[in-house]
Amino acid sequence: MNRNALTVSKLTKKYEAFTLSNISFEVPQGTIAGLIGENGAGKSTTLNSILGLIHKDEGAISVLGSPVEELQPEVREKIGVVFDGTNFSEELTPKKLNKVLKGVYRSWDEEYFFALLIKMSLPAAKKIKSFSKGMKAKLSIAAAFAHHPKLLILDEATSGLDPIVRDDILDMFLDFVQDEENSILVSSHITSDLEKVADYIIFIHEGRLIFSKPKDELLESYGIVKCGEAQFDMIDKQDIITYRKQDYEWQVLVADRNRAKKKYPRTMVIPATIDEIMLLYVKGENK
Repeated sequence: MNRNALTVSKLTKKYEAFTLSNISFEVPQGTIAGLIGENGAGKSTTLNSILGLIHKDEGAISVLGSPVEELQPEVREKIGVVFDGTNFSEELTPKKLNKVLKGVYRSWDEEYFFALLIKMSLPAAKKIKSFSKGMKAKLSIAAAFAHHPKLLILDEATSGLDPIVRDDILDMFLDFVQDEENSILVSSHITSDLEKVADYIIFIHEGRLIFSKPKDELLESYGIVKCGEAQFDMIDKQDIITYRKQDYEWQVLVADRNRAKKKYPRTMVIPATIDEIMLLYVKGENK
């Protein structure tokens, strides 16, 4: 049975105008978990709490087997972090950055870092300030990989990349977890990326956990019933997760689309993407 690379239990953080409330989920070793939610939902607060960058009010967080408050330097070194943008001095070149990070991480792999620069078409001798947003994102990812972490925590890490480069990075993520010891928690608005690589989807809305489920369960089971008002009125309210009225059409999110097809044969029932599931939860209503 897999151990968890990350366990978040009843995490709560209160601000004056926002509360992250009772968030619980796990990231088993050897898996990729995607964290989704609209802007302001609480994703960054969750990630910052996991990294110990902010003080949580309640709950427990275990990272690589240790409580977040007690992480030793050797454990912290096993965590790779990529935020949207770059936290490196823009006056540095990647070549000089290598020297800096070589002094920070005992596990720093200089040869691997320069190999990643070549693979990502990043110039080693140009200052970071001359890089595009996409180039900076690729540099951050290369730096995260080059100290051989066991857990990667990524916040919109692929948002500035074109589809071809994004695809290459996603393949790197899949390769990273192949040994079943490495794990990734990735926050992303690009849900199509998560549909390709994630094993689990964690959905936070308005500071609350909506669900933490295996991705395959969502894509293989969830569905959207499309129908008119008369047919909508006939749908058992226990089958409705959430619904939305669109002009003359009703869209109803259900957890078992095959069952819905048999139960409501006069309606159209289609598979639901992660994007559509999130949209219906955020903009839909409960009956």
